[in-house]
Amino acid sequence: MDDQSGQGPNQNLLLPLCKNDDGIELGVKKRWHYISDGTIVELKKQLLLAGPLVLVSLLQYSLQTISVMFVGHLGEVYLSAASMATSFAGVTGFSLMLGMGSALETFCGQAYGAKEYHMLGVHMQRAMLVLMLMCIPISILWSFTSNILTIFGQDPDVSVQSGIYACWLIPAIFAYGLLQCQFRFLQTQNNIKPLVISTGITSLVHLVICWTLVFPFGFGSRGAAISSGISYWVNVLILGTYIKFSPTCERTWTGCSMEGVKDLSNFLSLGIPSSLMLCLEFWSYEFLVLMSGLLPNPKLETSMMSICLNTSSVFYRIPYGFGSAVSTRVSNELGAGNPRAAKLALQVVLFMAVIEGMLVASALVAVRGVWGYIYSNEEEVVRYIATVLPVLAISNFMDGMQGVLSGATRGCAMQKVGLYVNLGAYYIIGLPLAVLLTFVLHQDGKGLWTGIIGGSSLQAVILLVIILRIDWEQQAKKALYLVHGSKISEDTMESSTTFLDSGKLQVLV
Repeated sequence: MDDQSGQGPNQNLLLPLCKNDDGIELGVKKRWHYISDGTIVELKKQLLLAGPLVLVSLLQYSLQTISVMFVGHLGEVYLSAASMATSFAGVTGFSLMLGMGSALETFCGQAYGAKEYHMLGVHMQRAMLVLMLMCIPISILWSFTSNILTIFGQDPDVSVQSGIYACWLIPAIFAYGLLQCQFRFLQTQNNIKPLVISTGITSLVHLVICWTLVFPFGFGSRGAAISSGISYWVNVLILGTYIKFSPTCERTWTGCSMEGVKDLSNFLSLGIPSSLMLCLEFWSYEFLVLMSGLLPNPKLETSMMSICLNTSSVFYRIPYGFGSAVSTRVSNELGAGNPRAAKLALQVVLFMAVIEGMLVASALVAVRGVWGYIYSNEEEVVRYIATVLPVLAISNFMDGMQGVLSGATRGCAMQKVGLYVNLGAYYIIGLPLAVLLTFVLHQDGKGLWTGIIGGSSLQAVILLVIILRIDWEQQAKKALYLVHGSKISEDTMESSTTFLDSGKLQVLV
């Protein structure tokens, strides 16, 4: 909460100078109340955003999991194939769509804060066009899944079934790409209720459709893949109908326009680093699974790694929701020219992330002796999971911190910085350290997790240092440029600087 008003050397270094609505400077006691009230209001805003977003994230994550669970009842080969195809699709497609779509958190969030409402629809059109074009090469790649897995030495029967599953999953990637655009379009307007309702309906529909196609219709694993595509398209149609006809979107969605197919390079300038920023982290964890298969007891190690990754992914939905919430809050406030409010949003989410991380870590340690029974009845696996869970608890805590910090970087349009940080943290430090601990120092599965903790810890520390050193006024000016582009003039920039140096910086609520 740095004071930028230049009031001289006697200013209070801990409390910024604040004024009431009449422009009268507040005393120290009233300043404390003013700041605490603003913090409470910000906390409420973020909780109202983060809570539903966590639920939406969990429900979305459950769709692919439900499909694999149904396939598991068809036999071991089909289960292995569906799991492998889902992992392959996640690495080569779904993660790319998720990362690319997250660029809208910057574009739409800052445009909404700046009250350039029509630009939200324009940005969404650009994102949809780019993501649909990306789906074409992804679809071609998925059609060769069987050949690719065979080249990498996978079991021929499993490779063939994985290829079939991936091919029938192709319609899902197009719907998933559109869905990411719709989600960010509504999320950045703080319009979360339709996301919760549509995703809840989709999850119920998916349960019914998946069971029907897999068993009564006898489509087997193909039915599970088809049901994923149908469910995603149902979600797209529900949200598309809402966006078109809801009064809440009448200012932000004015229909398709030629402006939505222009300046795609502007979207790609943030979309590509956004995608790589997320994918570099996601891919590093997939490498852990591959390396676990090279250990002396590959069956035990891969079982442990799969269970731990699933556990980590489920609990990561919480900080991911916090990260999405702070991305929206920061981008909205920067777009509105409120740098202090953006800084306050970051401080509040860091507090929530620490509390949430400590609670989850404590819970994992407390249930370490029985957690493995959720996934397996084999005592050897359960005992091994019990020894690894304390390490996983630390990993989840660090992942939670970097999750919210990554959300803040998206809100500030700093995806390129996040890309370089992730590249260095995971591929220069994390994975090499995991290899060293596992294959040189013979720490086995614990070594893999300890190594990746080193990467995620370094990522969180670097991002924290970078974000704490942010010049928030400068970020607000950059947001002005991002929203208005070449239309901004010297006079506008001059007035905005004066504007930032005066009234807006004093408003915390």
